[in-house]
Amino acid sequence: MSSNEQPRGPVDSSRIPRYAGPATFARLPRLDEVGTADVAVVGVPFDAGVSYRPGARFGGNAIREASRLLRPYNPAQDASPFALAQVADAGDIAANPFNIDEAVETIEAAADDLLATGARMMTLGGDHTIALPLLRSVAKKHGPVALLHFDAHLDTWDTYFGAEYTHGTPFRRAVEEGILDTSALSHVGTRGPLYGKQDLTDDEKMGFGIVTSADIYRRGADEVADQLRQRIGDRPLYISIDIDCLDPAHAPGTGTPEAGGMTSRELLEILRGLASCNLVSADVVEVAPAYDHAEITAVAASHTAYELTTIMSRQIAASR
Repeated sequence: MSSNEQPRGPVDSSRIPRYAGPATFARLPRLDEVGTADVAVVGVPFDAGVSYRPGARFGGNAIREASRLLRPYNPAQDASPFALAQVADAGDIAANPFNIDEAVETIEAAADDLLATGARMMTLGGDHTIALPLLRSVAKKHGPVALLHFDAHLDTWDTYFGAEYTHGTPFRRAVEEGILDTSALSHVGTRGPLYGKQDLTDDEKMGFGIVTSADIYRRGADEVADQLRQRIGDRPLYISIDIDCLDPAHAPGTGTPEAGGMTSRELLEILRGLASCNLVSADVVEVAPAYDHAEITAVAASHTAYELTTIMSRQIAASR
């Protein structure tokens, strides 16, 4: 989009009711309606990598439905993200549900195509397997990237049933492939039982720091965000958010819930505290609407994606 073009924003909800019309993210235009976008919101309906509850393949559309209530001005960041940059819904990446290796290749190739247009990606999963091909694609453009991984779990295990590509292994693979900046890696919101203490030892060797959900409770969102900003610096940053970083009270609709998580308020405040970071792309994954009720999880995910989109839009506008 050139500097003198005005972005096309959401449907006017004062003229067309929020519950009417197609459920694009935040009622934004489709990518094919605007041609190019600064931020492409893309779904990946894939959950063949899960180890417990299935259903995250329906997460992207659940988030889109819940996002109908989002409004164009974000007072928490004092920004109108859809006026600052062209944000558009790029539809879904259709990945083979019966072949994980092929699906990973398909997702990576589709992400390559989107990033080649100059867009940043806001990806709606899907299970956490999809983070690996997305990171591969982002690293081709930016080199090894800093990573903030919001999750109840480490997702740095080696294999499940001998499979290298699952929702519990993407960040070990990413470290092994050299696509992460190992001086700037953090898990945020982790908690719950592990297979053994070696899990933490292996994770530390890969370069990850850990901010547990208990740390967030004791220290507060502002202090945690400040710590994360210092660790990231000005490096290109990718944020990957498994919605199960939230307590099941705030996100019941997910595949592997763990007690003792953070609140949706804490998650949103930490993200707002990262507004100065160089966010190059992000994902929100593991929303499984079959286990949700009253759209609690999908609403939390839609607001999470909204904050991430706002950060990217502000940075794009500032760079022009």
